[in-house]
Amino acid sequence: MLSVQRVSGGYSGESVLKDISFDVQTGELFGILGPNGSGKTTLLKMISGILPIEKGDIFIQGKRLQEYHSKQLAKKVAVLSQHSAQSFSYSVKETVSLGRYAHQKGWFQTWGTKDEEIVQRVMKQTGVSALQNKNIQELSGGERQRVFLAQALAQEPEILLLDEPTNHLDLSYQKELLDLLKQWTTITGLTVLSIFHDLNLAGLYCDRLLLLENGRININHIPNEVLREERIKDVYRTNIQKHPHPKVAAPQMVLLPEIKENTKEVVIHEGLLKVTQEFIEVKAPIPLRTMSSGVIGSGTGWHHTFVNRHVDKNYNCSDHQNEMALFLKAKGFEPSESVGMMTAVFLEDVSYTFLEQEDFSIFVVVTAGVGNAIDASKSEMHSFEPVPGTINTWIFVNGELTEEAFIQSIMAATEAKSKALFDLKVQDRVTGTIATGTSTDSILVAALQFGKMLEFAGTVTPLGKLIGKGVYNCTVEAITKSQKRKYQ
Repeated sequence: MLSVQRVSGGYSGESVLKDISFDVQTGELFGILGPNGSGKTTLLKMISGILPIEKGDIFIQGKRLQEYHSKQLAKKVAVLSQHSAQSFSYSVKETVSLGRYAHQKGWFQTWGTKDEEIVQRVMKQTGVSALQNKNIQELSGGERQRVFLAQALAQEPEILLLDEPTNHLDLSYQKELLDLLKQWTTITGLTVLSIFHDLNLAGLYCDRLLLLENGRININHIPNEVLREERIKDVYRTNIQKHPHPKVAAPQMVLLPEIKENTKEVVIHEGLLKVTQEFIEVKAPIPLRTMSSGVIGSGTGWHHTFVNRHVDKNYNCSDHQNEMALFLKAKGFEPSESVGMMTAVFLEDVSYTFLEQEDFSIFVVVTAGVGNAIDASKSEMHSFEPVPGTINTWIFVNGELTEEAFIQSIMAATEAKSKALFDLKVQDRVTGTIATGTSTDSILVAALQFGKMLEFAGTVTPLGKLIGKGVYNCTVEAITKSQKRKYQ
């Protein structure tokens, strides 16, 4: 559809772009990235014919750009610039209707049924139908942006050039617009080239990305390759971190602000533990990075309150998450900042320990009972009964963990818990074999995310050794306490 071959050029004889070459296929949503001054807008203006090409060629469907007359080019290419302006007091419909100019014929321009249908359709698609009789000057920046997009679409172009299309749009309209653009590329074969400042939107919606740096191509590839952490750090000169999108296969970048807090004295230890008959609480002085299977706060996140709540062994609720959230609020905890678990064991039987090495430490808290102990290798012999978890394990790490270390910490803790059950000869009542845990165990790993960098937590690493020792000892002690209570 579009071929840019060894193009150079810019303004007043100054070459902003240098030797740019790339191709865009029919139906692609092609994103153009780069820091300010890298040549993004200059490139778009050259493709649209606004700026002359000093060197090289641009081809649209195999035909050189210069060979198209202005009206012919308008049927092929539509442009929505970053700062669309309207100097005349036209209505919204009149403004959108200007997009049909290239399709008018003869000296006396005629307005046909097809023109009206197209204008009404694109106004509906861009959400401005209700505004069609309003003066363009009366609209907000976001509304105006959508009107000019409708005008561009009214041209029925084969190529749509967009300079920051989500500029001035609120979050819902950003999503609607990009969803619509993606749909058009898929269904109608519209080819879209768009400049993005938001790397996450580009990674989420584009088929390919072109990254410009100082007027040259740094890379032209799929989003996952372009949005590599080290590459973006280098080109944009800022500190970022890459994460996968939680729902779709798309890379996302997060900024890492240079916030300097006085965190030297922050250590999670037994002095922060509060035990009552209703709940166990650890309240950290700062939010901790967490990975957990809690009723509240599951998955990964940042939390500074940790609650293990006692419930009756016959506890049954159709919406336990909502019920737990109400409980936390009633006790003065903010659910969005908390990890909340449930257990049917008596909380007085909690076991905890603080272990340290020269440059990091951990705090482990375990509540444990084995009334619903199960052998995971023979779990198919059990019926599913959602009862409160009986072995809840908390591991607080006074250090910084990688994603790998978070997962390995859970593995190390699980291995240590299983060994404790083995040594205590805890049996699965259904199978008669040694249990590996209980049917609804929960676990939490929480880290300060500063101090000693701990890349790994396997069982023979320094962190893994502390976790193994702490979880094993606490699990044995907690189960022993619970069993003594049972036989008293």
